[in-house]
Amino acid sequence: MEDTSPLFTDDTIVFGLLMLMLGFVFYTSTSVKPYWQKFYKYIPALLMAYMLPGVLTTLGIIAPEWTRITESGEVIEGSSQVYYISSRYLLPAALVLMTLSIDLKAIYNLGPKALIMFLTGTVGIIIGGPIAVLLVSIVSPETVGGAGPDAVWRGLSTLAGSWIGGGANQAAMLEIYGYNTENYAGMVIVDIVVANIWMAILILGIGKSEKIDKWLKADTSAIEVLKEKVSNYAAGISRNPSLADYMVILGIAFTVVGISHFGASGISSFLKSNFDTVSDTTSAMSSFGSQFFWMISIATVLGIALSFTRFKQYEGAGASKLGSVFIWILVASIGMKMDITKIADNPGLIIVGLIWMIIHVALMFLIAKIIRAPYFFLAVGSKANIGGAASAPVVAAAFHPSLATVGVLLAVFGYVVGTYGAMFCAELMKIAAAS
Repeated sequence: MEDTSPLFTDDTIVFGLLMLMLGFVFYTSTSVKPYWQKFYKYIPALLMAYMLPGVLTTLGIIAPEWTRITESGEVIEGSSQVYYISSRYLLPAALVLMTLSIDLKAIYNLGPKALIMFLTGTVGIIIGGPIAVLLVSIVSPETVGGAGPDAVWRGLSTLAGSWIGGGANQAAMLEIYGYNTENYAGMVIVDIVVANIWMAILILGIGKSEKIDKWLKADTSAIEVLKEKVSNYAAGISRNPSLADYMVILGIAFTVVGISHFGASGISSFLKSNFDTVSDTTSAMSSFGSQFFWMISIATVLGIALSFTRFKQYEGAGASKLGSVFIWILVASIGMKMDITKIADNPGLIIVGLIWMIIHVALMFLIAKIIRAPYFFLAVGSKANIGGAASAPVVAAAFHPSLATVGVLLAVFGYVVGTYGAMFCAELMKIAAAS
């Protein structure tokens, strides 16, 4: 076993380094100096916030997970809790603060293209897997071969679960198809590397969204109307925030976070105790036992409900800006999962994953071109599949804070269809691997 412990394992230091990276990005991206303005003209600030923590991980300064071997030979395994805290506490808080000023009618007026692009992304994953297996088997059949629990298609089913729904769906696929857990780490690496590469490309595209929309001949009027309405509302009630305002805003956010966790725990336990299909990890309904799924759902619903109360006025004191702070911290914590050196660990499977992703992306652009869907719908529809509730709001909010809810609503839908879509994909990959 190899010692993979980074230079810093204390999460207090890790978090400090991530905040240093974010501070550097915001300081330089708002600089009036010409060379920084030119740099950020081509490299979006969000991409920098995502990639810099990955560089720290690659250099061995920090790590999401690590193994330390002491001088006496004792093996100590550890992991950073920064991402867990960001996704379980800051993400639901951000969703609440970003939905305080939501305009449901304006979101409805966005039309069906968002849902069409999400479903296109799902179809791209379902057909992309078997096509990738088939193509690689022509050149390197051993890469996608194997028998019994070691069959590669069984492992790839966990990727399908992750890329359509999320972590709960991924775990369900591991149980349903019984892939050898000793080889499972290789699939996790493919998941992280390929998904993060696509995330970086998507973020890069946000800075060029106007050019992409022009090429797609997309109608972005509904999106612009929503952004304008939210911005005008915020400007109309804008005020210099006081300490009381900040305390009330944080009180609203983290009270809802607490309620969301309490409700998610109760609902998950109830469903698992009373419904065998939910408690059975080999069931297609097992994802409904995920506490994360219910936490995100409850936080979103309560955030929308609060938008009909007088708490909506706190948008004028900067509620969505605080939500954006939480989102940026989440971006940095996601970025620290990327270790560039992992690309060389299993090049064959990485190629399978890249081909798979290319098919997904190609189908997304094809349908977007046909229905003239804006790049926003393409990006969020893709991340609602590949990344789920942790990534879709990040990408949506990068376009405008008012759009974060669109991302989370699609991601929640992804949890619902994730297990079924992944099972269908797995059966197709089984056929492709045998041909």
